[in-house]
Amino acid sequence: MGFKKFSLMLAGRLTLIMVSLLALTYLVAVPGYHAATLLVFFVVGAQTWEVFNFVSKTNAEITRFLDAARYADFSQRFNLHRLGAGFGELGETFTDILNRFQAARSHQEEELRHLKALVEHVPVPLISLHADSKITLWNNAARRLFGSAHVTRARDLDQFGGEFGKQLRDLQAGERRLANFASDDMNQQLALAATQIIIGGHSEKLISLQNIQSELDGAQLQAWQDLVRVLTHEIMNSITPVASLAKTAVDLVEDVSEKLHGNEELVEELGDVKDAVETVARRSDSLMQFVSSYRRLTRLPPPEKRLVRLDELFSSVAKVAAIGWGKKNITLTTIIEPAELDISADRDMIEQVLINMLKNAEQAMADRTASTVQLCARLNRRGHVIIEVTDDGPGIPPDIAKKIFVPFFTTKRDGSGVGLALTRQVMIAHGGNVNVGAREGGGAKFTLTF
Repeated sequence: MGFKKFSLMLAGRLTLIMVSLLALTYLVAVPGYHAATLLVFFVVGAQTWEVFNFVSKTNAEITRFLDAARYADFSQRFNLHRLGAGFGELGETFTDILNRFQAARSHQEEELRHLKALVEHVPVPLISLHADSKITLWNNAARRLFGSAHVTRARDLDQFGGEFGKQLRDLQAGERRLANFASDDMNQQLALAATQIIIGGHSEKLISLQNIQSELDGAQLQAWQDLVRVLTHEIMNSITPVASLAKTAVDLVEDVSEKLHGNEELVEELGDVKDAVETVARRSDSLMQFVSSYRRLTRLPPPEKRLVRLDELFSSVAKVAAIGWGKKNITLTTIIEPAELDISADRDMIEQVLINMLKNAEQAMADRTASTVQLCARLNRRGHVIIEVTDDGPGIPPDIAKKIFVPFFTTKRDGSGVGLALTRQVMIAHGGNVNVGAREGGGAKFTLTF
């Protein structure tokens, strides 16, 4: 409305100038009107000057308005009533337009803040891999995943595992794959998915890195428990009558031997039968005990967590596991940093896990003249409590290390393959994990992460 009134007022002024110019032309053409001609001349000049000022004021305010719009200076106000009739409506129009711009900008900023908040709180890490190899970490989950490591270029990803960086760089849009991520003594399986985005002519690859390690551990554990449950059930159903019948057969052979006391040859043959049946009965009992030990894998109770001081826990474990180590020239050292470090865990379960690991270390160094076992606890850079059990023994070959936590797998002649499988189950129940690796300088290193 302001612009319309301004246009009408400008058109009126120009019309008056045209009329005045026509009158001036007429007076100049007709002789004898010198005074009137001079007067009209001054009127035309005054009208021209007034139009110039009118337009100049308007141009100045339009320039101020355009600068305010260009630089988003929404603090500008256009109170132009003092400039004369018509300018008030023009100023109100300018102010209204800036207010609308400000409202639209505020709405966009609110939507942007909302989207950023949503992205920040997405639990799945999101990163962008740009065409120039730069990397952008989009949310808190991504920053937590990489921790304190410096990640700004694609080559920085190589520090998290030999193949991890290559897998991310080779990942194609729409593709999904699994990748192993190693950082701060922790190994994780990540599900990678990529999407191609083009904004402003620039292409980038948006990648999600979902940690599925706990889901994989839980599914694998459940599968092993189901398998063990079925196997132990079937084996027990089959072996129980065999053991019972074998014991009954031994009793029958003894009764028959007493009745045939005078027939030495037959009694001797029955003795051989008795020995064979006793062997069957003995092996059946051993097999039943063996199967019963596996039932612990399917009957582990939920951990009763409470705060446990690690110095007290290590002292208790050493009293049980290190008995007689002095005679075998085995030295146990403990390191806790900081000294007051504690964990939220089921003390009985973790204590048994550490005792089993120390016993395994003792057995691994049976043929050495002098050896050292170290029990170490510390905080890693992610704030997780790490307990390490290391020895300077022969170490564990990589092919065996891959199978060492699998139920039934053992390298010991009299082993059951339950101990380390149970250790892994205890750690999963605590929301942590257990890994095995090589100790610097030789030997084995077991790592418990809480």
